[in-house]
Amino acid sequence: MEPTDSLPTQADTVIVGAGIVGCNIAYQLTELGREDVVVVDQGPMPTTGGSSTHAPGIMFQTAEPKVLSQFADYSRRLYSDLEGADGHQAYNETGGIEVARSEERMDFLQRRVEYAKAWGIEDPQLLSPEEVTEHLPLVDADQIKGGYYSPTDGQVSGVVACDALAREAMERGAKFVPHTRTEDVETENGSVQAVITENGSIECNEVVVATNIWARQLGEKLDVHLPVTPVEHQYTMTESLDELADSAVDITDHPLFENYENVSGEKAKRLLVGPDRPILRDQDNAMYYRNHGDSYGIGSYNHDPIVPDPQDLGGNDPDGEQGSVHEFTDYHMNNATHPDRPDKAPRQASDELLPATAGKELEHKYNGMFAESPNGLPVMGPVQEYDGLWTAAAIWVTHAGGAGKALAEWMEHGVPRLLSGPIDLAHCDVNRFDEHEGSWDFARDIGGEEYRIVYNIMHPKWVWTETQRDIRRTPMYHTHKKYDAELWAEAGWEEPHWFDSNADLLAEYGDRIPDREGWEAKYWSPIEGAEALNVRNNVGLHDMTSFNKMEVIGSDAGEFVQYLCTNDMDIDVGDVKYTLMCNEGGGVRADITVTRTDEDRYLLLTTGREVGNNHVAWVREQSPDDVVVNDVTSSLAAMVCTGPNARKVLSKVTDVDLSDDAFPFFTSQQFFVKNIPVTALRVSYAGELGWEFYTPSEYGERLWEHIMEAGEEYGIRPYGNGALNSLRIEKGFRLWGKDLHTEHNPYEAGLGWAVDLETDFIGKEAVAAAADGDNIDHKVACLTLDDEDAVVLDNKPVLDGDETIGYLHSAEYGYTEGACVAYTYLPPEYAEPGTSVEILYEGERYDATVREEPLVS
Repeated sequence: MEPTDSLPTQADTVIVGAGIVGCNIAYQLTELGREDVVVVDQGPMPTTGGSSTHAPGIMFQTAEPKVLSQFADYSRRLYSDLEGADGHQAYNETGGIEVARSEERMDFLQRRVEYAKAWGIEDPQLLSPEEVTEHLPLVDADQIKGGYYSPTDGQVSGVVACDALAREAMERGAKFVPHTRTEDVETENGSVQAVITENGSIECNEVVVATNIWARQLGEKLDVHLPVTPVEHQYTMTESLDELADSAVDITDHPLFENYENVSGEKAKRLLVGPDRPILRDQDNAMYYRNHGDSYGIGSYNHDPIVPDPQDLGGNDPDGEQGSVHEFTDYHMNNATHPDRPDKAPRQASDELLPATAGKELEHKYNGMFAESPNGLPVMGPVQEYDGLWTAAAIWVTHAGGAGKALAEWMEHGVPRLLSGPIDLAHCDVNRFDEHEGSWDFARDIGGEEYRIVYNIMHPKWVWTETQRDIRRTPMYHTHKKYDAELWAEAGWEEPHWFDSNADLLAEYGDRIPDREGWEAKYWSPIEGAEALNVRNNVGLHDMTSFNKMEVIGSDAGEFVQYLCTNDMDIDVGDVKYTLMCNEGGGVRADITVTRTDEDRYLLLTTGREVGNNHVAWVREQSPDDVVVNDVTSSLAAMVCTGPNARKVLSKVTDVDLSDDAFPFFTSQQFFVKNIPVTALRVSYAGELGWEFYTPSEYGERLWEHIMEAGEEYGIRPYGNGALNSLRIEKGFRLWGKDLHTEHNPYEAGLGWAVDLETDFIGKEAVAAAADGDNIDHKVACLTLDDEDAVVLDNKPVLDGDETIGYLHSAEYGYTEGACVAYTYLPPEYAEPGTSVEILYEGERYDATVREEPLVS
């Protein structure tokens, strides 16, 4: 089967872009049984001229985000099963080595081992300098402290893989149409109707935008502002090296060579040659390496970010110019321009690590482009603005196989899955973005910053410090500044993590807050512990404006809310109920608090930060025409007053009876706090006596002041997210996106009590199938470290001997409990209280014990 020049006039699904992502999606959709799939691309095939054509194809599987390692692991397995046009396996399993030039980087590589164990990457190893050179003799052992070795890492040629994937997709009925630029997508009444190309239109039901660096351009035509940023990095290939003479290969007889040469020119003679030794990464100098026969390829992120405007990107013209390649900038190779690496030029760093390259000519060199997103993760899924419009962008060759599989399953069955089961894509979802992220100013700056930090040692709690800050301010922003809040950017919101004005609380509580040092001490203050203990003992006030809030309105709103929710939602006006929303596969899509505020009006409260927008999009997608779903996150200020003295404080500013009889738990009332109108809910994520307050944003600051003034005599203090995370984990409250997400059903998550199988809801069939517990492979488990002074961070492997049995989803120190608390999912036999396990953290093993939850009642 071959690509066709004949443009179909109709198709069920059109994929725009035949690079590694588009080809993977076509392969997966046709494997799931779809036949009416058309793939169009502006360039020739399989060498379309996009990033897949110029990419060297190295695949390091281990990443800090679990989803990237899952994608990479699947990609490796898929590419290993593909047969290239030359009859050989498409994937070169050479192994991959990351070296350390500093002790700090060696600590980082130990974390790589721990991530690999947590995510299931095979046989991760730390190597001594001498062991590194056993695999890579050209590396100067004197330049390094050691290395991280992943034996199943390797390389795949994007062109070889695209060709193999496309051939199999075409054999199953897909059509590939080259030399066809997409100009627009026609829509009507909020639904996709057709793809408009330079050669005609294709009527269709679904469109997947898989155009990577060009994704933003097509999105703008639809008023869908995709924050996908093209960035440039450098790639060069040396002249032939005597030390690699035995690896010399003549690739000109490869079946794809002529096609490749037509697009890439002479460098195709190097690019098409796979490596015969481990791929190499020197992250301290933002460099990576692989051999191309008897030449070494040198990739460099070690320069100042170069971010071209998407509107200035060309296409792939008939003369063979690649739109994804810009002219090589010698200055960036020969001078130290990276903001975080000002002391050594990339060429110097390269020649030190690989002395064989010193003084050698760089025969082929170019600036190749790839796409970044604001959190460095893919941008994929159904676009909420249009039925039938899907995206798959900012995805590398390494992750394209897994991303293609997950997206195809999502499109066909409604739930993203890999072979191992459901995969949670909350942090990859195209609908996660806030409005400001669609601006080019934001996307340009953050895309450049993502490029800058791609090889930096980044702490999991790190947040942007300068770039694109101070965008969204809660009504209490100036008050927070007055109290010297440590503000972190969360989905653009400036949110307090702790308040330096509370440092005096350490005199009272400091002896209950263990000292920290090392990795776990970064982005932490003992004030977090003091704030948490003050809430437990006195009273605190927390700004929760950034939590996503939705109003569901209409005569059928009650019926719709029931359809969304797993619990029995037949509630009276003023009632509040905790419930779950599940997807079609029974995975927990969100946990929410639902308040019936009127006969035909409900308030839905859910997780904040970037994942909360996914929930808003999900609810809107499910809603019938006669129900209105309003996102009221920005229009309502929100705060919670909580702690043993909360009732005393609030009784000073309202005449409402706040007693248990008059204002029971999980009820709401509307009244005034002095002169401020509020909707008050008797709930608290901190787990103490408390009330949440919602008021129009313009009243928020004054409401905060009223409560703070009333609470002065009772020891009220503002508290930040650091304290809240500690408070909630002690109470066993789940945090969606961390210890609760779509990879778990309600029974695995220990939330079966929030399910009523007598009602009908999305995913009921799958949830009911899990209700008897027979098919549960993992159950939620609460752990505490046996050493009361020890602290670990999340995403670390849980061990039984040398066997990994789970990983930490959340971990926070519980200051009331007096121990570090963690939540994980373990095989049922390990999830029983009293079971002893170990946690691997920073190279040390920590004893931990499974406990009954909640720890604090």
